[in-house]
Amino acid sequence: MTLTEAGSGELRGCIGHIAADLPLGEVVGRMAVAAGLDDPRFPPVTPEELAGLRIEISVLTEPVRLLRPDPAAVVPGRDGLIVKAGSRQGLLLPQVALEYGWDAESFLAATCRKAGLPADAWRAPGVVVFTFQAEIFAEASDGREGESAA
Repeated sequence: MTLTEAGSGELRGCIGHIAADLPLGEVVGRMAVAAGLDDPRFPPVTPEELAGLRIEISVLTEPVRLLRPDPAAVVPGRDGLIVKAGSRQGLLLPQVALEYGWDAESFLAATCRKAGLPADAWRAPGVVVFTFQAEIFAEASDGREGESAA
């Protein structure tokens, strides 16, 4: 679940649930609340802010492990990434690479940094990389419902 300010597009909260262990409707409700109240990067959303927020829901496919991580196996804009090393994990949605204009190697590096790892950690033994795709449901910029897929 991603919340952005409708006018500026600035991120206001983003939290997700990767496991397919709950009904989608329940996950969406929980993540909407969590994105607004529990993202540690931002203060909680206030009731006054709600009307000015844009909601985006990304429904992820089952992650697929890359047996030998290689930038050639990652398609920015189509693939999202998960990098895991021990208790550290970073996830970036497919649309993030497009928003920042990243190539596959930059996308891998950014996902490693999000996990609190060095940018080149994806090359290290013991670091696991997964790709996934996402179906994205979002409000149109004019406030109407819209849908796009990445």
